[in-house]
Amino acid sequence: MDRIIFHIDVNSAYLSWEATWRLQHGDTVDLRKIPSVVGGDETSRHGIVLAKSIPAKAYQIQTGESLYAVRQRCPSIVVVPPRYDLYMQCSAAMIRLLEEYSPNIQIFSIDECFLDFTCMERIWPDPAAAAHTIKDRIKQELGFTVNIGISNNKLLAKIAGDLKKPDMVHTLWKDEIPKKMWPLPVGDLYGIGRATIPKLHKLGIYTIGQLAQADPSVLSYYFKSYGKVMREYANGIESSDVASDGRPPMKGIGNSTTIGHDVDSREDAYKVLLSLTETVCMRLRQAKYCARLVAVSITSNEFVHCGHQHKFAAATDCTNDIYQAACMLFNQLWQGQNIRKLGVRVSEFCGNDFVQLSLFEKYDEKKKQLDAAIDSIRMQHGTRSVFRSCFLHSGYSPVSGGVPAEEYTMMTSIL
Repeated sequence: MDRIIFHIDVNSAYLSWEATWRLQHGDTVDLRKIPSVVGGDETSRHGIVLAKSIPAKAYQIQTGESLYAVRQRCPSIVVVPPRYDLYMQCSAAMIRLLEEYSPNIQIFSIDECFLDFTCMERIWPDPAAAAHTIKDRIKQELGFTVNIGISNNKLLAKIAGDLKKPDMVHTLWKDEIPKKMWPLPVGDLYGIGRATIPKLHKLGIYTIGQLAQADPSVLSYYFKSYGKVMREYANGIESSDVASDGRPPMKGIGNSTTIGHDVDSREDAYKVLLSLTETVCMRLRQAKYCARLVAVSITSNEFVHCGHQHKFAAATDCTNDIYQAACMLFNQLWQGQNIRKLGVRVSEFCGNDFVQLSLFEKYDEKKKQLDAAIDSIRMQHGTRSVFRSCFLHSGYSPVSGGVPAEEYTMMTSIL
């Protein structure tokens, strides 16, 4: 039996969630209807665009572009800082709503997921009608819009959802591939990056349809084993299951911040590391992971970069444990130079439902309960609702670094 897979993607997620929250709290201006972006610290000139409104696209504003460059082209642009605790709440609310329609949901990132709708025809004979119902409920009950793509596999469902935005439902069944997918530019096919596009162009391959009909031996010669994968994708061939453990397949969670002034003391550096670790560990626990590896990076005011990492004997999600390891790494790295940027990153994940301890590790249930209580308070009342006393009158944010840089595995390694 053919499967029915939905791909749900929030339109301009960070900006939509920010706009929705502001409107619900009395703001009269919808950020989605004016040139606006969600970004980092504009005063440092190192902040970047994390999300942009549709009107901002008229100024050729790109995600990842510096806010300084954006301001030169659009002086009136509205810039709002990211609030990751808000984004987690919005994402979780959407997943709770989707669980009413299927128990099999795979979170692919904070703003997109796959839903297995197979065998639900007894309740919803028309999958497209069900998708419209889901889309409209999210808009009416949660206040933001999504695109939903429908197909027989995850790859085609994702491509379908990207056909036209925002607030749309699209199908891409196998018999629709020649009409809907093959005319698209080859760069629109998932898994083909910027470096691959010019190589395909040199072979005379400009559309997905041309790639689907390309000589397999030529693709294998130039792209090795990935040539076969690209050709299969272009023909809509993919058969992976919707993994319903509810956790995104992350490779690592990292967070960094460019400091507004040079940090030249160990005490101040420790505060910045703690604020970064707070955000990283909150996200780590929200994803239900423990980490075996922690890394710290330092960038001096002369833009000299260095980094070091430490591996735990047993995986952990404890803020104090990861912070202590980060301070140890910092002490090994720092040579007294003025610091402009610090970063903390964790990786090598395992589930946090149980942890295998070594003979030399002591399990501290109180630490785990404390972290859980702090996370709960921050999720309900904001990241500044509870913080450590060392940040009082320090001039440093108790939870900093903006939105953590989450690295999700390439879809090709999951399919």
